Amino acid sequence: MDLPLAQAVLDAQPFSKLLDARIADIGTEHVVLEVPVDDRFRQQYGLIHGGVLAYLADNSLTYAAALKLGESVLTSGFSIDYLAAARDGVAVRATATLVHGGRRKASARCEIEIVDADGNAELCAVAMGTALSTAA
Repeated sequence: MDLPLAQAVLDAQPFSKLLDARIADIGTEHVVLEVPVDDRFRQQYGLIHGGVLAYLADNSLTYAAALKLGESVLTSGFSIDYLAAARDGVAVRATATLVHGGRRKASARCEIEIVDADGNAELCAVAMGTALSTAA
């Protein structure tokens, strides 16, 4: 999967458009997905809502699986561990890496970071997940 195709798939998802998500990088075994920080994405304590981090985990893990399985994939499941508060920054970034890919199922892991205006990043969550091929 190349960057233009990956972004086109993302742009076809209304929820991803709502978050202004973008594919920042894609390689043979990794995908980087970013969402700009927006005050609408904060919870009552001023932190980026865990649901935004979970969205990044879900989509980036499935994109990483698609590197092996092809573009017709669906998330099978994922787990996420929140490590630190995501508060100050300009973007939240998930870097997902393909761990294993079979014919119909692939596994990936990701790190989610809050990124400041200078490009410095702080790890705030990690996730592991699987996706299944929906191709016939």
